[in-house]
Amino acid sequence: MASFLSLVRRTYLTIYNWTVFVGWQYRFQVLYLALKTLMESGHEHVYDAVEKPLLLAQSAAVLEILHGLVGLVRSPVTATMPQISSRLCVTWGILWSFPETRTHILVSSLVISWSITEIIRYSFFGTKEALGSAPSGLMWLRYSTFLLLYPTGITSEVGLIYIAMPYIKESEKYCVRMPNKWNFSFDYFYAAILVLGIYVPGMICSPHMYTYMLGQRKKALSKSKRE
Repeated sequence: MASFLSLVRRTYLTIYNWTVFVGWQYRFQVLYLALKTLMESGHEHVYDAVEKPLLLAQSAAVLEILHGLVGLVRSPVTATMPQISSRLCVTWGILWSFPETRTHILVSSLVISWSITEIIRYSFFGTKEALGSAPSGLMWLRYSTFLLLYPTGITSEVGLIYIAMPYIKESEKYCVRMPNKWNFSFDYFYAAILVLGIYVPGMICSPHMYTYMLGQRKKALSKSKRE
């Protein structure tokens, strides 16, 4: 029985590693298409160019929550879940659901911020897993790019939710009105307000998060130099 479970685990991890590799390729494709379209056609067309790989890459990230829950990866679920949930909310709940938001310039800053962050993260952990350590240049990127990409990413997310608010209210999409057999009501507009309210504490606490991340950066880069 133990050998069978071991075989299942090895098989799953093999499949997962290939999934990560394919996911990395999709994220690189998203970045390439976003930059190419931005330069050739303008920010109004970026979403249309990246929609399919963006939806696939962000949706596949749900596996990271599952892997954290069962202990296949070291990343704590408490850190992984909020980030992935917020990205799924913006990807499916805003951009996919409300086409009126897709031509805004914040889509470009969002996609570029997400893509660069994830490409560096997957490259860093993939290289570390394969070789035992990551090159110093990749280490520097892993612990430095957040200085720019964290504020641009979160500002883009909040901005797009805010921009979608009038369309959410007018369309009443995803709303459940009473009376109904479940005796339940749901208003997506107020849910979006709640989501924005959840972002606010994170933005207010961002100086503390920056201090923590800078401390982690200093620790990681110092350790890299000693090695």
